Amino acid sequence: MRNKESAGLLLYRRREGKLEVLLGHPGGPYWAHRDDGAWSIPKGGMNPGEDALAAAQREFLEETGFSPCGPYLPLGQIVQRGGKVVHAWAFEGDCDPDALQSITTTTEWPPRSGRTITVPELDRVRFFSLREGRLAINVAQVELLDRLEARVLPADHPPIDH
Repeated sequence: MRNKESAGLLLYRRREGKLEVLLGHPGGPYWAHRDDGAWSIPKGGMNPGEDALAAAQREFLEETGFSPCGPYLPLGQIVQRGGKVVHAWAFEGDCDPDALQSITTTTEWPPRSGRTITVPELDRVRFFSLREGRLAINVAQVELLDRLEARVLPADHPPIDH
């Protein structure tokens, strides 16, 4: 049975007065030619009894190779299509996307073939403006970008194009 809960971190930075967020693109042939709606915050399954923030920190490090550091801003949880609950936090920082070092996973490919291949959890990461990120990210996770924007931009900041 697949884990119905996962936890992740959303790294953000400020560039020229605008927010940018780091999103990851899943590895493997299924995702190879998918772009809009395929990106995600770095996240993964929680171990039984594991604290959600601890799981989010572990998953971020495993999937990106970058060490996250707080303070962490709670973004709450969202429910993805299929019912998976994602617990999320944001933190401000920076990294070099070209330095990505993702762990690998095995997957059956082609589907129902009985053969397995090894692929990176994330094959690339990239900083997106909030506008670009809303197009790139899994549709259920758009709410996380909205919550981040509401929490970190001043109330008198002009609205960002959605």
